[in-house]
Amino acid sequence: MFLIDPIPGRMTLQEHCELFLAFARVLFVNGQSTERIVAAVEKLAKTLGFRVEVMPRWGELQVEVRDKYGRLFSQVANPTGVDMQRVAAAMSTIANVEAGWLAPDSAVPAINAIANAPLHPTWLFTLAAAAGAVALAVIYGIEHLAAAGLILVSAAAGAVVRRALAQWTTNVFVQPFCAALLAGMLGGLAVRFDLSSSLRLIAVCPCMVLVPGPHLLNSALDLVNGRIHLGAARLLYALLVVVAISTGLLLGLAILGVSLPVDPTGRSVPLWQDVIAAGVAVFAFSVFFSMPLRMLAWPLAIGMLAHALRWAAISVLGMGVATGALVACFVGGAMLTPVSHRRHMPFAAIGFASVVSLMPGIYIFRMASGLVQVAGASPTTPALLSEIVSNGMTALMIVLSMSLGLIVPKMLIESAYEKRQRTRSLETKERADLR
Repeated sequence: MFLIDPIPGRMTLQEHCELFLAFARVLFVNGQSTERIVAAVEKLAKTLGFRVEVMPRWGELQVEVRDKYGRLFSQVANPTGVDMQRVAAAMSTIANVEAGWLAPDSAVPAINAIANAPLHPTWLFTLAAAAGAVALAVIYGIEHLAAAGLILVSAAAGAVVRRALAQWTTNVFVQPFCAALLAGMLGGLAVRFDLSSSLRLIAVCPCMVLVPGPHLLNSALDLVNGRIHLGAARLLYALLVVVAISTGLLLGLAILGVSLPVDPTGRSVPLWQDVIAAGVAVFAFSVFFSMPLRMLAWPLAIGMLAHALRWAAISVLGMGVATGALVACFVGGAMLTPVSHRRHMPFAAIGFASVVSLMPGIYIFRMASGLVQVAGASPTTPALLSEIVSNGMTALMIVLSMSLGLIVPKMLIESAYEKRQRTRSLETKERADLR
């Protein structure tokens, strides 16, 4: 490959290309939305005097620098992780380079350090998993302290298993499968010793913290913006993770000779209890996604408000669970969009962390249990088929409602922001021409 001769004290063309690719790679693999990646890297390149095109695909990330030599660099990278701390740091570094506060050659070690920044410690990750699972159990109406204690132990053990497996394998499906298998076995033991109700929350809630919500939202963002290949790949990955979780859960229960009922989904709880539990769940998922703790206040407050709106929509206004999720997520999306821009956080991660308690994991698991019963020796009754369809359609409608509720206000606000920016640029150019 032909390269421009280096100028003393300045970066070569190849070094600039590697810098753009390094920023794009860190943002891509750590959960930033595709549109924000493309916009950030192209703006950085424009600041440094280059024109680039960023082409992300599943398993491949390409950054083409458009000069007379036509440079093209590619790097294999699967966007299976979510790390808001790395994304926020990378976006802040890009802003510093654009503002002239950081030289491009100094940005190279900075982005390398960001790419290798450590995750939250295992003890905090474990605590978050336990607290999040118990919080979801409270939202779904758990009644006994002993059951809550078992959920805490099960989710904590699953978190330790996940961190241990991460040291041994890079397979993205092994961790959720094994954690769900452990939760299913402990849930089966609880049923055997008459410690679990028909809701089976001891088995289900530790699995609900494994649902890959940010990838579902990122897939929806990509599909809406016409990135069909990447959006479909993200969606397929998220669905396969859900399949791995469901398989592990049902297998763990089956080992103990226990099944997951398809009909009960939860009990109603008071508003104050619902809101506090939602706040705990937001904290837990923020830790999962390595959110800097100093940034926790906004998603925590918005998440609690969104859940209060959902409770009011369902309990006071008599709306369905899907409509309640739509109302909550629309308000949350409208408030989170400017926050994600200002704080340089990935919208999908912060959005999911704020509304995580609305995800229909329990409906998905019960639908999967019903399908297993149909495939097995159990008699297939109209009531069973009705519950399977009901659970599946409810889960689908909630996911669609959450996606639309978060994405529509985001697109409207960003469109208005871009229009205002273009207007300001034109006004600035006109004033400069008059001078």
